[in-house]
Amino acid sequence: MILVLVEHDRATLASASLEALTFARTLGPEVHAVTLGAPADELASELGAYGANTVHQAHHDLLMDYGPDASADALVSLLATLEPDALVASGTDRGNEVLAHVAARLDAPFVANVIGEDLDASTDTWELTRIRWGGSLHERATLTAHVKLLTVALHAVDSVPVATRSAATPMPFTPTIDPSAAITIVRDRVEREAGQTLATASVVVGGGRGVGSAEGFEPLEALARELGGVVGCSRAVTNNGWRNHTDQVGQTGTRIGADIYFACGISGAIQHWVGASGAKCIVAINTDAAANMVTKADYAVIGDLHEVVPAITAAVHARREV
Repeated sequence: MILVLVEHDRATLASASLEALTFARTLGPEVHAVTLGAPADELASELGAYGANTVHQAHHDLLMDYGPDASADALVSLLATLEPDALVASGTDRGNEVLAHVAARLDAPFVANVIGEDLDASTDTWELTRIRWGGSLHERATLTAHVKLLTVALHAVDSVPVATRSAATPMPFTPTIDPSAAITIVRDRVEREAGQTLATASVVVGGGRGVGSAEGFEPLEALARELGGVVGCSRAVTNNGWRNHTDQVGQTGTRIGADIYFACGISGAIQHWVGASGAKCIVAINTDAAANMVTKADYAVIGDLHEVVPAITAAVHARREV
């Protein structure tokens, strides 16, 4: 049996968890999910659509919001009861953090950011490939453990529902959590603007040093609005103070999985490419035909982004008016 940790934010399901469920189905026919906190109980039906036969619902006062120590205690408690073949989570910051805590408690190996395309789970020893250094290195690893702990690299697997959907069986339980786990828990929040994020947006319009200034991002904002997307940027932009770090795409920023990524005035350093490579289609707009981003992109427009981007926005707008 494969157990999948479902990530959520106050009952809003993280799409990466559906990728983890899809991946888990390749490891074995019996897939169970675990949700942490009573607010997540409502997710059971959606999890069933992605292959979860049973959803274990952890209820505890320390699980009402995110806390890695409390989450790890809850999972260790459940693992002792279920003894699954593996515990799988998504390779997000939260997924990797929680499973690292679980591994420490169990004194067990943990493999993060598995690609999964060549993983054979038919034997006790699993041979697998994982990404390191933000995706610039692929590492082959051998995993042997009573319960195998691993996370799936973000956007390495497309989330696909099962062909024949069935309702998942909810199984509430109260885990044993040490009171000291409250030392790391979310107690307050400051909300930014609501809406799509870089990690979830289907369209991202990114700008690099070539944009020229903070004000130069206005045409990119206009294109993003027209396409219902969000604006991202390179590290050079954040270093110059033109955009907030939360807008950064890259190894030290956000790894995106957009349907289309417009890379405007971005040279394409390896650190940025690591964050952008998960996009299904990349369109580079640059005056330098030899730029790394241009040579790696699916499509390229060689020209001044300050002319090209408004032209694209106008063309899209005109088609909407027809």
